Amino acid sequence: MLNSIRLSQIYVLDQDEALDFYVGKLGLTVHTDEDLGFMRWLTVCVPGEPDRQILLERPGPPGLDPATADQVRELVTKGATGGTLGFTTDDAQKTFETLRDRGVEITDEPTQRPYGTDFGVRDPFGNSVRILQPPTA
Repeated sequence: MLNSIRLSQIYVLDQDEALDFYVGKLGLTVHTDEDLGFMRWLTVCVPGEPDRQILLERPGPPGLDPATADQVRELVTKGATGGTLGFTTDDAQKTFETLRDRGVEITDEPTQRPYGTDFGVRDPFGNSVRILQPPTA
């Protein structure tokens, strides 16, 4: 049966702007950046974790027809696609301060919860990003 998650996908409106955010601000690394002709296959990953990639996909072919792509772009612009990414960190407060200083939009500050300390940010397209410091054992 299944034994891992290899690829997740979120919609972005501009892949170069997405690179600036996910690589330049969050510190991820580019895994694959290929022009397939019909689309740009652009994936990023946490440094040292190449087996788990995030596809930064522009709404359009081959997955979406033009009318649906227009609708998805409208939803992305509103932050209404439900796209969410979750990452872990060893120090939520320090990560929060670094991202805040880099101009990342913070949706909520680090808060202690039963499952650890987490906070939220939003990418330039409205996708939600949660960052969690798990509790120490």
